[in-house]
Amino acid sequence: MSTATSTGNKTAIVTGASSGIGFAIAAEYLKRGYNVVGNARTLARLQIAAEKLGSPKNFLMVEGDISKPATAKKLFEQAIAAFGKVDILINNAGIFTAKPVVDYTEDDLNTIVDTNLKGFFYPTQEAAAHMVANQQGHIVTITAGIAMQPNALVPALLPVLIKGGLNHATRGLAIELAASNVKVNAVAPGIIKTPMHSDDEATQAFFRRLAPTGTTGVTKDVVDAVLYLTDSKFTTGVVLPVDGGGTAGTW
Repeated sequence: MSTATSTGNKTAIVTGASSGIGFAIAAEYLKRGYNVVGNARTLARLQIAAEKLGSPKNFLMVEGDISKPATAKKLFEQAIAAFGKVDILINNAGIFTAKPVVDYTEDDLNTIVDTNLKGFFYPTQEAAAHMVANQQGHIVTITAGIAMQPNALVPALLPVLIKGGLNHATRGLAIELAASNVKVNAVAPGIIKTPMHSDDEATQAFFRRLAPTGTTGVTKDVVDAVLYLTDSKFTTGVVLPVDGGGTAGTW
C-alpha cells in the first residue's frame, strides 16, 4: 500500500489497474485530478504501474485477490481512510478464455468464476453499501461484446456465461439502486489492443474479421465509454458495446 493524501476530488476504485484497459482508465481519472485506488493481485505489478503513471500521490495501491471478500473490504476501507469516500467503482479485472466447450477444464471454470464473477460481486456489494449511504455513486463493469452476440468464429462458452450474466446483473442492480441515486452500467468491448492479445499479424487479421468495420479497438475507445457513463446523471442500466459493430448482428 502506498501513502496517499486526499485532494478533495472524486475518488475512483479500479480493479485490474496494473495493465491494459484498467491501467488506461486509472491514467485518465488521474489526468482529471481524481484520486484513484488501483487494485491488482500483487504489489509489484501496481508499483510498476505507478512508476509509469509518474508515481502520483493520489494513486493508492491496494494489492490482493479480488475474488476474496476481504480484498474488496480492504479496497473500500483504505480508499475511505485516504480520501473520505468512493464515488466510482470500475469492475475491470477479468480474464477471457476462448476454446470449444468440450476443452474447458475444472481449473478454467474455477478461475473464470473467481476473477470474473466473484471479482465483480464482492467489490460491487461493498460499493452498493457505501454509495447508498452517500446517496450517490457510479458502478461500471467491463464485460464483453461476445456475451451480447456470440460468434461461431470464437467459441467461448464460459466468458459468454459469466459476462452475459454480468450484463443482466447490471440492469437488475441499476433498478435496485436507482432510488438511491447510484448509477450502474457496463461497457462491453470487442477486440481491444492490449497485452492480453498477440501482436502476430495473422492473429490481428483474424480479430479484424470479428467486426463489420474491419478494425480492432484501442484502450481509449473503452476509456471514453467509461467516462461518458461516469459523467452521466441520467444513464443507468445500460450495457454499452464498444466493438466496431460486432454486436449489431451478422455481416
